[in-house]
Amino acid sequence: MRILLLGLLICLGMLQYELWFSPNGWWHATDLKVTIAQQDQQNRQLKERNDMLLAEIRDLQHGTLAIESRARSELGWVKRGEVFYQFTAPPSTDKG
Repeated sequence: MRILLLGLLICLGMLQYELWFSPNGWWHATDLKVTIAQQDQQNRQLKERNDMLLAEIRDLQHGTLAIESRARSELGWVKRGEVFYQFTAPPSTDKG
């Protein structure tokens, strides 16, 4: 009877070890949950960025307003009949 009890205790100890410390155990599963949560957050951020880029692409493909705005800001283009004014900062008077 004692041998049976000792065998059962050893089996229970081995199962507990497998549950807590094996590569497929409790701690590993907890680490995976944290990793999944971090990856989900990163995926949400990338999806938002992709949605913004897709909206910009649609605007550039179908609207002239977006193209005009980009040409003005990035290339300095002006329409016929418009006057372009450029303001510069006054020279610095600091003597280093």
